[in-house]
Amino acid sequence: MIPVQEMQAKFFGAYEHALDVKGRLTLPVKFRNLLGDKCFVTRSQYEDPCLVIWTQSDFYSFANSLQSQDLSDLSFRLNMRVWASEAFDVEVDKAGRLALPQALRRFAELEREVLVHGAIGTIELWNPGNWAGFQARAEQ
Repeated sequence: MIPVQEMQAKFFGAYEHALDVKGRLTLPVKFRNLLGDKCFVTRSQYEDPCLVIWTQSDFYSFANSLQSQDLSDLSFRLNMRVWASEAFDVEVDKAGRLALPQALRRFAELEREVLVHGAIGTIELWNPGNWAGFQARAEQ
C-alpha cells in the first residue's frame, strides 16, 4: 500500500452520475470549480476498487512524497509502479466532463452508473455494487 499523504480538505458529499457513451463523466459543479481545467485520475492509492481524481498540485505533491519512501521494499516499489503507470492527466472540458481512460474504467468496473464521492482531499469514483460491498464491510 502506498503511504497516506496529508492533503487540504476540500471535497465532501456524494453524487450519482453516469458515464456517457464515450466514457466521459460529468463532475458535480461543486467539485469541478475546485479542480480547474486539468486533473489526474488514478487507481486508488489505498488499493480500493475505485478511481481517484486529484487536483494537479495534490497529485504532484503526493507523487513527490513517494520518492522519500524506502525504495528497497519490493512490495512498495511494485505498488508504486502500478499506481504511477496508470495515472493519467486529463482535461475537464467546458461542460465539466472528463474522459476516463478505458483501462481505469475496467479496473473500477465503471460501466454506466458512477458514484462520485468527496474523499476529503480527493474525489473517488465507485461502481455502485462495489461501494455497497465496501460499506457493508465497513459497518461490520
